[in-house]
Amino acid sequence: MIADRRVEALLRELAPQVLGALVRRYGMFDACEDAVQEALLVAAQKWPVDGLPDNPRGWLITVGAHRLLDEVRSESARRRREDAIALATPQSALLGMPADAEPDTDDSLRLLFLCCHPALAAPSQVALTLRAVGGLSTEQIATAFLVPTATMAQRITRAKLSVKAAGATFPLPGAADRDARLRAVLQVLYLIFNEGYAATAGPDLTAPQLSGEAIRLTRWLRRLLPGDPEVAGLLALMLLTDARRAARTTPDGNLVPLAEQDRARWDRARITEGVALLSEALPRGAVGPYQLQAAIAALHDEAPTLADTDWPQILALYGLLEQVAPSPAVTLNRAVAVGHVHGPQAGLDLLATLDADSRMANHHRLLATRAHLLEQSGDRPAAATAYRAAAALATNLPERRHLTARAIENEGRAPSHRSAR
Repeated sequence: MIADRRVEALLRELAPQVLGALVRRYGMFDACEDAVQEALLVAAQKWPVDGLPDNPRGWLITVGAHRLLDEVRSESARRRREDAIALATPQSALLGMPADAEPDTDDSLRLLFLCCHPALAAPSQVALTLRAVGGLSTEQIATAFLVPTATMAQRITRAKLSVKAAGATFPLPGAADRDARLRAVLQVLYLIFNEGYAATAGPDLTAPQLSGEAIRLTRWLRRLLPGDPEVAGLLALMLLTDARRAARTTPDGNLVPLAEQDRARWDRARITEGVALLSEALPRGAVGPYQLQAAIAALHDEAPTLADTDWPQILALYGLLEQVAPSPAVTLNRAVAVGHVHGPQAGLDLLATLDADSRMANHHRLLATRAHLLEQSGDRPAAATAYRAAAALATNLPERRHLTARAIENEGRAPSHRSAR
């Protein structure tokens, strides 16, 4: 008898490969997804008792194909679709033989590219990726994003309909748009990780299920594209950032700023792996935004104390990042580095350039960063005002509590020199 955990891990790894193979052959995303779920259920019941088949992936594809054909046959209105599927079905699948001996790399990439189709908005890409590739249930995704299950179900359904309406086909993108589609995939994985590492809203600072899933999927993508430096860079960034998770909150869930974190609680194994990935990726050619962000994270993680942080190097990397991938968030982070290198007023001057940016004008992080720099400059009343304004906009409760506490401290106590989170 095989341990259920081993079977569960294998099924989770194979699920997107099987779904990709069926969708490539037959289309009908929804029907294929249902067939895969049924095949996984059968495997979860049989494999722990009977043992693993010689070709687990082929076994699942065969069972999934049979389930799909059974479903089509059960509806008379689908007779013509049945004929079309029968013509496309390999005889090995119809005979119950192990199917699809071809490599799974293309199918897996196809599925990721399909879920990140340009016809979809970013929230829909994230939801569909977590559902189809990550294997999370609709309820799990809804819980992670703090929305009703019905709302998330509608979002996923609309995403599938949008892909269908866009006339999406399942071949891999051509060389001309492959890089753009891969950037979309990386961006989706990055968004999933960020939401898990710093939840937008809710009672908890983090949503570990999401960040853990993002890391798992990025590891999987790196196995599919081992030579892509930005894939390695993104995985390195996730590991180097997630290494600090345990130190970011107190036992009761309150936020701990970087300056106050117990660095002994940082995950050294993840830091070592992240640095090794980055060291392998950087010499391969043009350095992309994920590699640059990973390099910044590595400088933070490798500093024994806050005082040992190489802020001039971090500032230089943010300058490069602003050239490669300019964004208000990059400018905001560079302002913090400028404050450490050239003083708080220089950081405030750079931060002022974002006041007219509609993307940041009402974002609590802009106000929180301004408050931090004002605190560093010694202007306690202005810092307190900015902290309170940031707290009013924050939708994550631990962040709101932290910002409110900083406002109170600046209103009535001597300033403390702390780093922004």
